[in-house]
Amino acid sequence: MIVTALDVLVVLALQHRGFRYVEALVGALIAVIAVCFAYELVASHPRWIGALDGLLPHPEIITNPGALYLAIAILGATVMPHNLYLHSSIVQTRNFRRDDDGKASAIQFATLDSSAALFAAFFVNAAILILSAATFHGTGHEDVADISEAYRLLSPVLGASLASALFAIALLASGQNSTLTGTLAGQIVMEGYLDLRLPQWVRRLVTRLIAVVPAAIVAAVAGPRGINELLILSQVILSFQLSFAVFPLVAYTGRRRLMGRFTNPRWLQRVAWAVAGLIAVLNVYLLVATVREAMAP
Repeated sequence: MIVTALDVLVVLALQHRGFRYVEALVGALIAVIAVCFAYELVASHPRWIGALDGLLPHPEIITNPGALYLAIAILGATVMPHNLYLHSSIVQTRNFRRDDDGKASAIQFATLDSSAALFAAFFVNAAILILSAATFHGTGHEDVADISEAYRLLSPVLGASLASALFAIALLASGQNSTLTGTLAGQIVMEGYLDLRLPQWVRRLVTRLIAVVPAAIVAAVAGPRGINELLILSQVILSFQLSFAVFPLVAYTGRRRLMGRFTNPRWLQRVAWAVAGLIAVLNVYLLVATVREAMAP
């Protein structure tokens, strides 16, 4: 709770000086994560051919509900739906001319901003998978199932004294970055969709507590293993919510009456609808498979 209050105060102090300071903090956290995981990847000596092959979809993702569950969780952790609202709001803080040329420039920078954020999220999730496979597979530690076990074993298994410490630092920075952006996105939703006008510190404290309190309860009741399961479940839920953000986004950006000259071209609309539909189908398939497995004798 104390950390939550301090985070709220830090964000408030930075945003009062300008939103660019908040972006600088987020950029610094992402840089810390990237440096830490880059070290881990170098120390683990992964087989890059196998890692690249793992990026390709395999039939097991569909036939194995457990593999699909993890794949959906990774999707939710990479393309977090609330960040779509956050990046859309960030565009409005830019200093650009409110004519067509200024809007075109703002959209260009927003595209770069969103693409960089997605790539950073992809890198972190891919790095965790590659690191765990390179470190624990074939070393007698295939049963490592949660973050605390990975933290304890990284330095001994890799023979790198900084591996465990940097892993912890990367996770701490990642957690702070995720909660910071999640809090800002919650504020945007409260203001824009719910029309709730509260003092900034109250909005941020409420949205942070909504996230922290359930996690604290699970940690107290179920322990570290429960926290690990809750983490994966939360990412699956993010993937389920993704359709509710992506479908309106694709629909609105394809309407010329709303977008004018900035309407998405036909080919991009078709690709976007296909991707959005695939995500929705996989989510429904996972839900049905999970229900069937739970009801099986």
